[in-house]
Amino acid sequence: MTQKTFAFFPEAAFGPALNSVGIAQAVTARGHKAVFLSDPGFVEVYQGYGFEAHPVALSEPMPADELAKFWENFINGHIPNFSKKPIDQIDNYVKDCWEAIVDSAKWAQKDLPGILAKVKPDVICVDNVILFPAIKQFGKPWVRIISCSENEIEDEGIPPHLSGMGENDHEGHAAFRAKFNQVIKPIHDDFNAFLKSNGEEEYPLGQFFEASPYLNLLLYPEPVKFTRKDPLDPDQFQYLEGCVRKEDPYEVPTFAANNDGPLVYISFGSLGAGDTALLKRLIAMVGKSRFRALVNVGDYKGEYDDVPPNVIIESWFPQPSVIPQADVVIHHGGNNTFTECLYFGKPAIIMPYVWDGHDNAMRVQETGHGFRSDRYEWTDEELLAKLETCLTDPAMKAKLAQTSAHMQAASGPEKAADLLEKLAS
Repeated sequence: MTQKTFAFFPEAAFGPALNSVGIAQAVTARGHKAVFLSDPGFVEVYQGYGFEAHPVALSEPMPADELAKFWENFINGHIPNFSKKPIDQIDNYVKDCWEAIVDSAKWAQKDLPGILAKVKPDVICVDNVILFPAIKQFGKPWVRIISCSENEIEDEGIPPHLSGMGENDHEGHAAFRAKFNQVIKPIHDDFNAFLKSNGEEEYPLGQFFEASPYLNLLLYPEPVKFTRKDPLDPDQFQYLEGCVRKEDPYEVPTFAANNDGPLVYISFGSLGAGDTALLKRLIAMVGKSRFRALVNVGDYKGEYDDVPPNVIIESWFPQPSVIPQADVVIHHGGNNTFTECLYFGKPAIIMPYVWDGHDNAMRVQETGHGFRSDRYEWTDEELLAKLETCLTDPAMKAKLAQTSAHMQAASGPEKAADLLEKLAS
């Protein structure tokens, strides 16, 4: 097949970014060209994997150090809201998030037409929660990647996106949707005015993006998908069964204590690492246990002293190389870590704080692949008991083994590359 150019435009977060890297690696291995349209703060991330990257302004101009820290500072400013229920985050974190996201779409519209004309992609892949009119109007097939929970594609029969509610809590679903629409309406009205000014039809209240008429790729694996009232058309929607990227091998260091103990990997992602008080509490808990732990502390390594001898902290870990060696993972519910744990058959205890972490935490428990845990309301004894159950529960072990085998047989990046190649031809 003649070489094609695939442009990837993930949102400015490591989850979507690295999922797209996994797909781009598979596309490149087939002899095609993969380029990234990138938030300026993420250009070096894609270049580090060997990809060409073009900066797209998603906010007003600011110094490079501020730009790189924009979402980290945004998250840290909302730490007091992390203890609230998802429905009680709508009028603070969620509202502020949507204001920033709508603003990013307006800024992107200034740069995208020129960049697309320069790159000349044959297919454009967008992993975001909002429409960029220039991409839809470029005249080439565009693909929507849903790297968050699959309920980003709405359905009356499943929990609303960001709600963290159980699948059968239909009364709760209605209450969440009503409050979301009430709070979000002024922001949505503003976005609709932007769409109209760019020749696009307005969206119904609550909707900020649409399914692609060409192809939609869901990172969720089928073993944990929701039972929808209206099943998704497989010609338009494809489950990728995760999309685990290739990383350098990682050798687990020797621990000064408990070196033969079960290994726990703890990570709240690059953004959640700012919740240092919680991470310190978890480290102290592990320090008094039979376990050992690798803990991702992000850019805050200097804030930790007196680290127990059975704990090793680092600013970053090559996660797809670490998780296969862990016995249990404690994380925030980001979709990368959620799907990687399932891919490698590892039980997870999810302590969500925002966005789709709430949905993934509920889903991991409802489907028998781990536990949802309150972020702050737990005792050492309760959490250690959950860790022990993750190691010994036969039903959980069997479920994880079955899901892992299913996902590894599917090979998400290869499946995505195949679908994209067909679309390009």
